[in-house]
Amino acid sequence: MSVGVHDDAVDTTGGTPTDTVASRSRVGGGSVGKRIALGAIVPLAILVLWHFTTALGVFSPVQLPSPWSVLEAGVDLAQRGELWGHIAISTQRVFLGFAIGGFLGLLLGSLLGLSKVADAMLSATIGAFRAVPSLAWVPLLILWLKIGENSKVTLIAIGAFFPVFTTVYSALKHVDKNLVEAGRAFGLKGVKLLTTIQLPAVVPAVFSGLRLALAQAWLFLVAAELIASSMGLGFLLTDSQNNGRTDRLLLAIVLLAVIGKITDALLGLVERKAVQRWA
Repeated sequence: MSVGVHDDAVDTTGGTPTDTVASRSRVGGGSVGKRIALGAIVPLAILVLWHFTTALGVFSPVQLPSPWSVLEAGVDLAQRGELWGHIAISTQRVFLGFAIGGFLGLLLGSLLGLSKVADAMLSATIGAFRAVPSLAWVPLLILWLKIGENSKVTLIAIGAFFPVFTTVYSALKHVDKNLVEAGRAFGLKGVKLLTTIQLPAVVPAVFSGLRLALAQAWLFLVAAELIASSMGLGFLLTDSQNNGRTDRLLLAIVLLAVIGKITDALLGLVERKAVQRWA
């Protein structure tokens, strides 16, 4: 009887398995396109509002340059070969700081999440450091690491560390104990238990922390590039402010927003693959 029911179910689809897969692909593609279109509504509305605000003279060009003026400032910097240098060095600093801070956050979050002794010894101290504002680290990092790349990357790593640490630590505290006991029953312990049972159980939380850490890394970039920088989007931001170039200032803000979103979207793709593979 079960075979008959199965045949009936197949017949009602009205197509082959290949047709079904193609249909699902079309549906998925349509939903992605719809999501992109909906997501573009607000940025386009802001752009239109910005254009009409400047065209009607609500603000002076010094207070709010037109979108076209900002675009021209970007083209000018690109033609002089400066724009890509600013983007490249800032992206490099963010990725290095994010990688270091994310790794340390994962390491210490796992340690404190799994060890009651480490939790009791270190959680209060790490919580206190988390409350320190980003700019408060700048003079100390200059004193210790001078004004080179090390101090900038270290500050970004500090910003990236805490979101990963917090999410991994909290997630490991709430892993199903029955799942852990089942792993131990199969002879898993220590690092093997962590990598086989506990970390896969918290993959979504880990990537949530990583995405927050990446956003935090871009936020800390501006503070990091206050440390005697001559290149980078944070430098472009502060230099434009000092020179009264509001068009370049807005250009730096737009670039930080766009590049930050692109990197977050790329990490989101990795997250989906990882969740499918391990979660």
